[in-house]
Amino acid sequence: MVGEVVRTPKVTERIGFLLARHAAITDRRIREAFGATGLTPRSGLTLMHLAETGPISQQALIEVLGVDPSVMVGILNDLEDRGLAERRRDSADRRRHIVRITRSGTTLLTKVQRALTAVERDLFADLDDEEVARLHDLLGRIRTAPDDPACTEH
Repeated sequence: MVGEVVRTPKVTERIGFLLARHAAITDRRIREAFGATGLTPRSGLTLMHLAETGPISQQALIEVLGVDPSVMVGILNDLEDRGLAERRRDSADRRRHIVRITRSGTTLLTKVQRALTAVERDLFADLDDEEVARLHDLLGRIRTAPDDPACTEH
């Protein structure tokens, strides 16, 4: 219709800005939870993945986590120096390294998991289980990709 005024939503009503604000707060809280254990989010995610999958080749870990090989070497060096993970040559193919979480890594990961659970419990305190599940489903359908250039560690 000619002359119709299109209402522009207030910035506080725009879902993109709401998501960005909540993402920034969530990111800070998650970094603090990891930081309390001396881990970065990437090293923590690496340990979490190792705990889920068990021993895995370093190359497969690089591919699954979508990390540059040189970055992964740094993460694994740090985790090994702290006794949280270890790399061993694959007996079937000496060119490959197999990475696994250590007992110390598993112990630390238990603390990390508790801290992350506390963060999520606080963030979603006003939502019931069904709403949290629905939010999870909706967020999974947003058109973003893990390899987006914006998905880099600060």
